[in-house]
Amino acid sequence: MIREAMLYERLEGNAVHCFLCNHHCRIKDGEVGFCRVRKNMDGKLNTLVYGKVVAASSDPIEKKPLYHFLPGSLSFSIATMGCNFHCGFCQNWQISQIDEAGMPDLPGWPLSPKQIVEEAQKAGCKSIAYTYTEPSIFFEYAYDTARLAKEAGLANVFVTNGFMTKEALETIADYLDACNVDLKSFNNEFYKTECQGRLKPVLNSIRTMKDLGIWVEVTTLIIPDKNDSDEEFQRIAGFISGVSPDLPWHISRFQPGYQYKDAYPTPAETLRKAYHKGKEAGLHFVYIGNLPGEEKDTVCPSCQHTLIRRSGFSAFKNRVSDSRCPECGATIPGVFS
Repeated sequence: MIREAMLYERLEGNAVHCFLCNHHCRIKDGEVGFCRVRKNMDGKLNTLVYGKVVAASSDPIEKKPLYHFLPGSLSFSIATMGCNFHCGFCQNWQISQIDEAGMPDLPGWPLSPKQIVEEAQKAGCKSIAYTYTEPSIFFEYAYDTARLAKEAGLANVFVTNGFMTKEALETIADYLDACNVDLKSFNNEFYKTECQGRLKPVLNSIRTMKDLGIWVEVTTLIIPDKNDSDEEFQRIAGFISGVSPDLPWHISRFQPGYQYKDAYPTPAETLRKAYHKGKEAGLHFVYIGNLPGEEKDTVCPSCQHTLIRRSGFSAFKNRVSDSRCPECGATIPGVFS
């Protein structure tokens, strides 16, 4: 469905300036922005993906991954086509990367914000996750859904690359409860060449989310020979710890695919090295993903008792009560009820 976009201004000559994300596209009449799903039509910026999903399902919240936000609950997860990054290692490239810019009939099926909330309630979900692709590119759809979700007592979660503007975050902050931000590297050149983005706006978004009271967790996909050096791990962990040592850091294992078919999976020892660098930087909660048998449990940073036990995407034992450790009474950061 075509709907007028938010967060843009009109320019001379029927052009528009989109300030939804940090590409800050100046779009001529009849053309689309970098994301390919926002189009200038006669001097008015429109979203091409409103009300049309390419994915909708109930997932464990741990799959996002969010480990300190309503653990053990389900999250109704939706996505539309498109993304404002073009990453050759994308795990969901079939729906995030659009070959034909501004296609008049993008793939998907209709699902209104009201229907999304109803489906989430029917499935017993405690939240709605805007995920799989970059949620900020379907901002208007997410915004309207999030408002209805909040009225219905559901939480809202973004799984995001963090490239949105501060204006976008401030606009949706009252309805956004948690974010998992994909901090892909601490090297701006990596962002430029591998993602066609920039590092600094992502770092700014993480800080802004924290300042706005949104619960934040960070994920880094470790790609062999790309972002797997000791220095890289130290800089990422040091930044997260500087924002808050309580922010969980998820270290995720890379699997070959899309334009990286000839690469190899991340060695287990590399993930463990990143884990130890995170702990050395003072992070209280570091988790290893996509590697069975590794660090998934939540442990009290004060007394070291295990509080939440996980297997796969399931949290099968949760001892956190009123956000406190039952053994020593220490506050455990997160949203647990």
